[in-house]
Parts: sequence; C-alpha cells; structure tokens
Amino acid sequence: MNKPWWETAVFYQIYPRSFADANGDGIGDIPGIISKLDYLQSLGIDAIWLSPHYPSPQMDVGYDIADYTAVNPEYGTLDDFKMFLDQAHQRGIRVILDMVLNHTSHEHQWFIDSSSSRDNPKRDWYIWRDGIGDAPPNNWESVFGGSAWEYDERTGQYYYHHFAKWQPDLNWRNPEVKAAMFDACRFWLELGVDGFRLDALATLLEHPDLPNHRCPMSGKELLNQVAPIYMGTATPEMMEQAQEIFSNFDILFEYQVNQPGIHDVFKELRALVDQYPERMLIGETSEVEYYGNGRDELHMTFNFPLIEADGLTPEILRKNQAMRHAAIPAGGWDANTFNNHDGTRLRSRYANTGHEWEYARFALALLVTLKGTPFLYNGEEIGMDNLVLTHVEDFRDLVGLYYYNLMRSELNLPKEEAEVMAARFSRDVCRTPMQWRNAPNAGFSPAGVKTWLPINSNYAAGINVAEQLDNPDSHLNLYRKLIHLRKRTPALVSGDYRPLLEDDPDIYAFIRELPSPASACLVCLNMSAETREISCPVLAKGLKTLYSSKEGNQFTETGAGTILLQPYEILITEIIK
Repeated sequence: MNKPWWETAVFYQIYPRSFADANGDGIGDIPGIISKLDYLQSLGIDAIWLSPHYPSPQMDVGYDIADYTAVNPEYGTLDDFKMFLDQAHQRGIRVILDMVLNHTSHEHQWFIDSSSSRDNPKRDWYIWRDGIGDAPPNNWESVFGGSAWEYDERTGQYYYHHFAKWQPDLNWRNPEVKAAMFDACRFWLELGVDGFRLDALATLLEHPDLPNHRCPMSGKELLNQVAPIYMGTATPEMMEQAQEIFSNFDILFEYQVNQPGIHDVFKELRALVDQYPERMLIGETSEVEYYGNGRDELHMTFNFPLIEADGLTPEILRKNQAMRHAAIPAGGWDANTFNNHDGTRLRSRYANTGHEWEYARFALALLVTLKGTPFLYNGEEIGMDNLVLTHVEDFRDLVGLYYYNLMRSELNLPKEEAEVMAARFSRDVCRTPMQWRNAPNAGFSPAGVKTWLPINSNYAAGINVAEQLDNPDSHLNLYRKLIHLRKRTPALVSGDYRPLLEDDPDIYAFIRELPSPASACLVCLNMSAETREISCPVLAKGLKTLYSSKEGNQFTETGAGTILLQPYEILITEIIK
C-alpha cells in the first residue's frame, strides 16, 4: 500500500520576507523564491511550507491577514504565485500554505465593516461585547500582554483579540464566518496548493459565557516571575517553583483555548479538504486529539516537545518517542521539527553545550531518521544562528517590542539593558535574511539596500550557500547527503521504530524496520565526548555503513557483536539479514 505523500516527504519552511529578494527592495518575494527552486530541488526537499504571503500591514509580520485570497504586493502578484506553484510542481515539490483561521488584521475589510456600526451585517463576524462599567467584559488577557479586549470609541463596545489588538478574533460560532473562511481555503485548493499549515488552531473558539479566569496573578505578574528564568538570573528557589509558575499560564488562558466544539470545525474542514485529491492539513499543535479518530481531523500535528525539551539527551529522546508513538491514533502521522519562525536557531539553541555544530548535526540526523515527517526551517542547512538585535529601532517582532516596553516601564531598566534583555524574547533573531553568498547583504539584496531586518555578518565567515556548496564537508552538503540517504532508504521513511540501549545515558540508538520488503536500519548517536563500545543482539548480524560522521566507521561486517562509536558520532547502518 502506497503511503500518502506527506508521510514520505521532507518539508522545508520558507519565511518569504527573508528568503530571497528579487526586486532589490530589501524584502524577500515570490519571484525570489522561484529563482531558488533549483537550489531547493538539489537539496532534496519534497514540499514547501510557505509562511503567510497574503496582504498584511505586517504588525505581526504576516500573521495579521488583510485579504485571504490575494498576495502581499511587497511579495508580488497572484500571477507570480501561480508561476511559483507551477514551477514547484514541475520539480516535484508540493506547496502548503499558512492559513490563519483564528483572527484577521484590523485592516481586513471584514473588520472595517464590522467596526463601522453596531448594526452592520458583519458586526457579528467578530466578538463584540459591552464593558462592565469602565472595565472590559472580563479579565481575559492577550498572549502578547495586557487585556484581550480593545475598546472601540466609535461604537462604544469592546472587541476580543487573543493575540495583539491589531488581530481581532473572528467569531467562529457565526456560520457566515465559517463559510467565508472555508471559501478562502477552497480558493487556494482550486489553484492547486497541496494543503495548509493551520496557525493558532486551539484558539478558534472561546467560552461562550466569557467567565473570568481563575489565575491568581495577572499575565504581567507571571511574566515578571518568569523573566529571571529566561534571563539566567533565577535563584535556585525560583527554579524549583518554575513548574508551578508556568502552570499558571494554563489557568490564565483556560477559557480561551481548546473549547468544546472546536473539533467539529476541523472535522468540517477535513471533509472540505478531502474533496480534493492528495491534500493535507497540519496544525500548529502537538495535541493528539486534533487527529480525531485518525481519519477525520488533521493529517499531522507537530512533535513540539522536541522544541520544548530542556536539552537534547538520549533519555529525553526515548521518552519523547515513546510518548508520541503511544498517543497518535491509527491513521495519524507525526511531524518532527526542532525549530521554525518562532523558535531559536539550532546552533544558538545548543551553544551552551560547547558543541553547537555537533548538536545541530544530531538534530538533522534525528529529523531524517526518526519515524515521522521532517520539517526543516530555511537557513538551518547552512548553520545560520540567531542574530541578537542590539537596537530596539531594528525590532520588528511585536513580542520583542512588548518585552522591551515591559522592561522599561515595569523594571525601569535603562534603554541599552532593556534592548539586550528584550532581544532574548524577540522572534526576530531567527527571521533574518537568508545568507546566499559572501557579498554585500549576503547576496539577499543588492549592496547599499537596507534589508527589512539586519543581516548576520557571519555570512563572510562561510555561513552562506555559495561557499558551502563548493565544500564537500560543509553543513549544507551534510543536509543534502542525509536527505538523499533518507529518500533512497525505505526503512528510514516508513519503517517502525524500536529503541535500543534504553538505559544508556550517552547513546541514543534505535532501529527503523520494514517487514515487507524486508529492510532495517540501525541509528546510533554518541552524545558524549568519550569513545564508546556498545553491544546488543542486533550487532551479531551484519551491518553496512550508510553514513558515519567519523571516517573510522565505514564498514561492512558480520557477527562483530560490538561496535565502537567515536565522540559525538552519528552512525547510520543497514542491518544485513
């Protein structure tokens, strides 16, 4: 039985504003993406996840959509998009789009109409309520800080926004809203896109009675408590209380996420998507209940615990895989990732290990060998790292700006110190322009052009595509090698997962095995600085090296019983029956 394409594909996320600038205005665009499709094909990817490309005032850098059936003029035209889709498909590359269902931009025509008067036909397309005296309707808070309610002077009511005030929530309890959003999905499906990544899907419905949350602290008070943890200044006592502090965030938003009725919406959306052959849905969630029965809601959810884990160790990985494989229902399929446009880059994430390159390679090896679909983020293939912005004038992410203002107003930090601290929270750090070559602006934009975010200067130190393409031992060519290894090794794509050496603190080892046609691979990661000899029953069979990060383990042997793993070695072998 042939598996669906999304279960065998390698996905590559493109943040369009930062990928390739074709017209020289400092902003990435769709013609720029088209110009790099041959590069992506040579990398070996099978599908692109395109972050929002729609018209937007860019208050949340594209996740505030002003028109669901058009293209941001900064990125090009609808004809440009059609050419991109056609050119990608000609190369065997599928395309899925970000679809933001929960909210629109405040500049969307729907909201302009809705806010024009209380009796406008689109008034109920958003969530409007009277205040209580001079206060909002309840004590709900926005995840970006402050009240989740914004007062509208013209109509004398408040509108609800789970995110920023520029992102008013749609009222999904109104059938007209659902019909309009489903029409937007249908528009892109008719054009030929291959599916959607659904943003912020858990926030789609709110408790209809709007009860006050029961959290003993406000969001600002919670942030003040967790700030030392993120800033590295927390005392041991604070660290002991961290879990309790973080659990309060669940209470803070208890009536704003995962509400009854939400799964009915996704069942209807799945039914719509199923009308189009070979289309798929993946959600911005790790919650397995969004698979439904495995056939009636999402096709995939993300294995976000890999991102959220405190480090990368064999124990963490074994627990993660055991949890995910046990929880996902038959018919569901996992999506593995270590980062995206909201998270830190891999080398920066593991910089505290002193072996950032080795751990970045571990992450890649895991993505291509674990059971599930790999999702890669643009720039990781060349080892891009975080660019920590030092001047608030360069910030574009509203999260970073929120923390900057919080630290200035609440903690009374000087401007320079607040900038340093806020930059740690900003998502700008992982969204900087792609580094294509050792040239002004890293080849992203022409010399002399101010790019929308600053460019990391390490493009001149080899962190660029052109120089790494010419180096057979580069990080980029490791990506190409391992992605192509996965594609030609059926057990790594579709095989069952079986852990080995389950008590070993340093070695993460597992088997991927297909019963028919019979094939199996052994994957070993030595996550220590010591040479390790390992033994287990499978080693009594023959092993043929498919990849080793150390030259010494290029072997084909039978019956050895043990193998030596060099420090920080990645070893992928075929098990010879």
